[in-house]
Amino acid sequence: MKLQIEMVSDLVCPWCWVGLRRLQGAIELVPDLDVEVLFRPFELDPTVPAGGTDYKEYMKARFGSDQGREKSNQMRDLLIQYGNDEGIPFHFDRITRRANSFNAHRVVRWAQGQGHGMAAKEALFEAVFSKGQDIGDHETLVTIAAKIGLDANLVSDLLAGEADVENTRNEQNLFRQMGISGVPTFIAHRQIAVQGAETSEKIARFLRSAAEHVPGQQPTANA
Repeated sequence: MKLQIEMVSDLVCPWCWVGLRRLQGAIELVPDLDVEVLFRPFELDPTVPAGGTDYKEYMKARFGSDQGREKSNQMRDLLIQYGNDEGIPFHFDRITRRANSFNAHRVVRWAQGQGHGMAAKEALFEAVFSKGQDIGDHETLVTIAAKIGLDANLVSDLLAGEADVENTRNEQNLFRQMGISGVPTFIAHRQIAVQGAETSEKIARFLRSAAEHVPGQQPTANA
């Protein structure tokens, strides 16, 4: 039986990349389970303009006080440490824009429909946190989509229109209504959840528990 795990995350959340790698490690720890990961959208800050905003100014507004800046620096150092442990090359100094991630979530949705969801998540995280690219930019998204095997022309046309805009918004609203306010969050059966970038060992225990406690209805591939 396939165990479906929904990962609710944002593509501009560095902890979500750590969480994804740890989920991958957890799956390796339970080779007897057939785990399918379904990626779900969540914008940590949906108020970011469609064209994004200056990254330094955005961070200054969020962590403007001396205490806030100290906390931000400590968190960044911890992320770099955890990134090294998980093979993630964080380069925060390359980030110049705080992107609006909504359209990137649409791309993940389309990629997931073609079996490239994991590749899309990895490529988009890498674009933001390793290369400092603006994933709110359509051309950047089209280039990334092409690299993971999607049709560049089709993705360009879809991004220019309203394809899956409503579906993506509805998915986000659904998980907010479920009480999710922070990411990453891992959900099984829409009932059992683990929140935060926990260790692979803890996530593996969650997977094992979810496989042993299967309700009558499984989550579907589309919300």
